[in-house]
Amino acid sequence: MKHLLLTLALLSITAALHAAELRAGVAKVDITDRTAALINDPCFAKALVLKTAETTVVFITLDAVSVGSIGRVGNGFMATVRGALEKDLGIAPSSVVVNASHCHGIVRGDLEPLVIQAVKDAMKNLVPVKAGAGIGREVRISENRRLKMKDGSQVDMRRSYSMPRDEDVTGVGPIDPQIGLLRLDREDGKPLAVLYQFACHPIMNPPSKGCSADYPGYASKVIEEALGGGALAFFVQGCGGDINPVRYKEVSRPADAEPLGTMLGASVLSAAREIETKQDGALRVSSEVISIPRAADYEQRIKAIQSEQAKLLAALKPTNINFKTFLPLLVQQRLSPDFPSHYSQSYLHDGKAITQLDADNRVVVENYLQNIAVMEQLTRLNTNLALLKKHLQETKAAGKPTIDVEVCGLRIGNFKLVTFPGEVTVQVGLNIKSLAKDAHAFVSGYTNGYIFYTPTVSQRLNSGYAQEDCDTLVAPEWQKIFETKALEVLQQLSR
Repeated sequence: MKHLLLTLALLSITAALHAAELRAGVAKVDITDRTAALINDPCFAKALVLKTAETTVVFITLDAVSVGSIGRVGNGFMATVRGALEKDLGIAPSSVVVNASHCHGIVRGDLEPLVIQAVKDAMKNLVPVKAGAGIGREVRISENRRLKMKDGSQVDMRRSYSMPRDEDVTGVGPIDPQIGLLRLDREDGKPLAVLYQFACHPIMNPPSKGCSADYPGYASKVIEEALGGGALAFFVQGCGGDINPVRYKEVSRPADAEPLGTMLGASVLSAAREIETKQDGALRVSSEVISIPRAADYEQRIKAIQSEQAKLLAALKPTNINFKTFLPLLVQQRLSPDFPSHYSQSYLHDGKAITQLDADNRVVVENYLQNIAVMEQLTRLNTNLALLKKHLQETKAAGKPTIDVEVCGLRIGNFKLVTFPGEVTVQVGLNIKSLAKDAHAFVSGYTNGYIFYTPTVSQRLNSGYAQEDCDTLVAPEWQKIFETKALEVLQQLSR
């Protein structure tokens, strides 16, 4: 009897250990459109399948601009992939999580079957793994693209319009230098995968370079080459809605994402080496659709911009010069403020006439400079006005005051992630992480769909007009709704 009880106890322990065992498999596929006119570097879809006796999770990363709505990834992508995985592998749709890096790579038109096959390949390669979460830090490669102006407004940095005058700028928004890390090791200690989460737009390589996975592509290459053994690096975009690559607007040297990716990859490797992995079978996934209010102030904001445009047009000053004559006059006035038109000798001979010429020229140069400033302001307003008009039409067509979005929660070992389909700006992610008080809790946008920018309340009500507050579908109230839900999800994952 005693032996029977001992045997039953051992069987019970073995069964419990087996149930808690975490297995994982990885695979990747090249999704670059090879017919594109110019290709700088390849784009990939990567699949991470995680499985315990009770739960299966599929985590997919795409080197693409979004999961639907814009770019080459269609709005039906999630439904197609989830439907196929449920039919062929029995994986619940809510257990499939897809994050887009937001790079502007050009992906193939047959993306869905490629991704589905990658998941199937990962499923075939499941092995027992140990998991460990950690954090790294990288401060050298990102900057907030919203500038705080002396008049209380904010202006953003984009390639489609110019920067404001330096003398009008008083501050800049924050960045999030934290790298969220998940390391998965095989039982022999060899790495299988490193998942690294970071907040920054992958837009350093300009469109003229063609298709590119941008800095995440280079970072993943550095990590995978260092790890070896077929290990994969999964880049997960964080809350980078208002974060640009550092010196994104620089014009004194060619734009290049590789140095930024190399620095990020090195920082990931350094931090990942400090992570201790263990047999932790914690694997949870949740999915909930919530409703957030749509913007209802488009017409009001459109009228405000049009009013500002009218004021600016009225402020244009008459001038006797064009750019051909403006530039040399400006140089002369800056080089020699007292004697801009000629040598001092000429002023000594006929000072009255040439001095009056200088005074007249200073007026027309100043008028021309003010007209340039007006032109730059009009360019910013015109670009953002077009965004407001576009989303006004979309909102009218939607026919309802709310928009449904999927909030996902994922826990792998001690690594926890809550996601949202919008381009979440950095302060929202910082707020949630601060309130969660969990070193291994992270927040990602760009996941399981795409609803354009989701700015903070203060950004959303900005009087200066920037992409984040004009290229948006949501009302300011969205922020509190999501932050509350995100904290709730993270707390549930921690139990």
